[in-house]
Amino acid sequence: APGLDPVRLGDVVWGNANGAGEDNRNVGRMAVLLAGLPTSVPATTVNRLCGSSLDAAMVASRTIESGDADVVVAGGVESMTRAPWVLPKPSRAFPAGHLEAVSTTLGWRLVNERMPAEWTVALGEANEMLAERFAISRERQDEFAARSHRLAAAAWDAGFYDDLVVPVPGVDLDRDEGIRPGSTADRLAGLRPSFRADGTITAANASPLNDGASAVLLGSESAALGLAPLARIAGRGVHALDPQDFGFAPVEAADKALRRAGIGWPDVGAVELNEAFAVQALACVDAWAAEGLRDPAIVNTKGGAIALGHPLGASGTRILGTLAHRLVESGERWGVAAICIGVGQALAVVLENAR
Repeated sequence: APGLDPVRLGDVVWGNANGAGEDNRNVGRMAVLLAGLPTSVPATTVNRLCGSSLDAAMVASRTIESGDADVVVAGGVESMTRAPWVLPKPSRAFPAGHLEAVSTTLGWRLVNERMPAEWTVALGEANEMLAERFAISRERQDEFAARSHRLAAAAWDAGFYDDLVVPVPGVDLDRDEGIRPGSTADRLAGLRPSFRADGTITAANASPLNDGASAVLLGSESAALGLAPLARIAGRGVHALDPQDFGFAPVEAADKALRRAGIGWPDVGAVELNEAFAVQALACVDAWAAEGLRDPAIVNTKGGAIALGHPLGASGTRILGTLAHRLVESGERWGVAAICIGVGQALAVVLENAR
């Protein structure tokens, strides 16, 4: 938005899940300062784990609706390759025993001893349980993963992502590194299970660990941004289940967002569902299909996190921006962006095409 005076930014709401390395101490405010924006531009950082940047967009939209700001930047960031190991402080000076450094990259760490064991299973084990619950086979998961790679590669080749990405100085990349254009279910079938010896989840049918950042610009209807709006946030939904069932939580989060937008699944023309694991994405799509989703093929037509990656705090506004551009491209009126969140939560946003 080259015509936008940055002084007009009423707030910046930034998502971040780990917050343990260079991204600690309110990374939103640090990003504003490092970007060279005026020091008068405020910023906050929100943490809803994998949904942090979608949460940021939801917070920003409420801020605009309430009249507290006219223009807000929302987004998020995650560096999973540089997420540090942490060493907890001992309860007394000079302990005699060993201390263990804990990785902050992903999943549970430094677990409160009062947490029930069934709540703190590994993310992969939780999704193996989901595969058992809904009888989702390894073959279906591998085919879904291969589809993600094929569609992501095709979308890049067709130029869909050209105007959605910005180069990082000093990094010689044309597109996301995780995309494997030649992936097939047969090839993926040869990989070993990652969490159970006889399991269904592998490194190929789950999202990889990535670094990334994303952002969206939100404004009120009267805000003169010098740009034609892409979409309107028409509904928001948040839902929670038992922590180990987090992969299935997007089902009701999206249903809530649709109800608040005043529409139903038959009205929806595009869906962006973050692919944390193929099994949880399939479980959600199956449930929505039973509720009237017109065609599962409208989910993630430009590829998803299995191919593009899931840098935790950045994924929410990544899928939101992709959804907005898909609606513009297709001419469909309504779309849903949804994301599962570790520890049993999920978020969803309904967009209305503004073009």
